[in-house]
Amino acid sequence: MTEYNEAVARQALILKAEVWAKQVSGIHVHGIDSMWYDDHPEDTEGDKRVSDYSFYSGIIKRYQDGELLRTFGKELTGEDLISKYGSYVHDAN
Repeated sequence: MTEYNEAVARQALILKAEVWAKQVSGIHVHGIDSMWYDDHPEDTEGDKRVSDYSFYSGIIKRYQDGELLRTFGKELTGEDLISKYGSYVHDAN
């Protein structure tokens, strides 16, 4: 049965990383069109404001007036997600 310990530990790590990835890492409420990821400057034309929610998974969700406008970035999965989670956990300690 001990031959499965590594597989069980790895699955536990994946599950922790997936829960962590869904957490918000930052919120930016703004009306500027110069965000590094922003390829939709029309979202903030004139006096329009948006709320950008960054997630540990690597994506940014943009809301305006309570509605999801768009999602930026590519969501991390697999080894990339585990690597980022491992770096985060290591840096937190």
